Amino acid sequence: MDVKIFFSKVSEKIFSDIESNHSFFKNIFLPGPSFPDIKKADVALIGLEESRGSSRNEKANMGANVIREKLYRLKKGVNRYKIVDLGNLRNGHSLDETNLRIKEVCRFLIDNDVFPLLFGGTHDLDVGLYQAYEDMEKLVSVLNVDAFIDLGFDEKKERNHSHVNTILTHQPNYLFNFSQVGYQSYLIDPDSLAMMEKLYFDTYRVGKLRQNISEMEPIIRDADMLSFDITAIRSSDAPGNVLAQPFGLTGEEACQLCWYAGLNEKLSAAGFFEYNPELDMYNYKTASVIATMIWYFIEGFYHRKDHFSFKSNYYLKYVVSMPDDPDALIFYKSKLSEKWWMEVPYPNGKKVFDRNSIVPCSYADYQKAMLGEIPERWIHTQARLM
Repeated sequence: MDVKIFFSKVSEKIFSDIESNHSFFKNIFLPGPSFPDIKKADVALIGLEESRGSSRNEKANMGANVIREKLYRLKKGVNRYKIVDLGNLRNGHSLDETNLRIKEVCRFLIDNDVFPLLFGGTHDLDVGLYQAYEDMEKLVSVLNVDAFIDLGFDEKKERNHSHVNTILTHQPNYLFNFSQVGYQSYLIDPDSLAMMEKLYFDTYRVGKLRQNISEMEPIIRDADMLSFDITAIRSSDAPGNVLAQPFGLTGEEACQLCWYAGLNEKLSAAGFFEYNPELDMYNYKTASVIATMIWYFIEGFYHRKDHFSFKSNYYLKYVVSMPDDPDALIFYKSKLSEKWWMEVPYPNGKKVFDRNSIVPCSYADYQKAMLGEIPERWIHTQARLM
């Protein structure tokens, strides 16, 4: 696949004054006269300039380069980068064609074990990212960080307010789990939450997240794809958003979630959406937050440890006897990362595709099992396996 035909080059104005050899920019690759061998990269940065999915946030098409300016000036991390910035994806003649381009490019990258990291544009562009998994013959779990649940129950049904419904109803259906993190109850239609609950999907309001953010790590570790709407971050930290809210995640909490996401060996694609530089006063504060989130994500990516070989010596196995059905729950703990997993058997021996029934959990789930209680995470997972 000739990927370069889909991209415009990064403008030299963005990096012409960067001199430090320790800067992020000086440690990544940019396409020049000859396009780099993308297959040798670990991560591919992709800017998006599409905003036709929203009539209120049209200036989101300008966000990618402003984020890039802030990111390039950060200092690189401790690991050696193998990162290529492909530039900005050229828009298609229609919004559907842009999503198709996202699908084709991201599918090519994922197939070649290169992580596509998208930034800019409106949130509905995660549909193209999700569709990149369409022909992989596996079930996919999506993590959506947003103050809203965009099911399109409003009258306008704009694409960036109905994209979640598009993902849930897409055919063929290869969605295993959809986790909504950081929503704000007073912004959500009760019907949306009821639908998510009926489908046994995970929903975590921002207040619950803040009680113990480390409990979000297993939720994030179960995801194949991350979709992050900047609306989830409070307006004092991220004003550059047309729907910015006075309450929400702090910039630090957003970076913590991105660190967890980067560490997730299973995660194979991510996107950061809805940044509007026209609304971003005070020296593009929001762009700095997003750039730092991407930096933490990349740092997490280069600190991945686990190998998912649960029968190997890298893992400890714990069998907890239960007072009722099931007779026992099985847990695994990584010696390398000290993370926990639990085994959830397929009901009646049924197996869908090649879905692994060993799912991420927390130490709190193991403690609950030791008290004779079945963790809610176990119950929801088995319900989805039916």
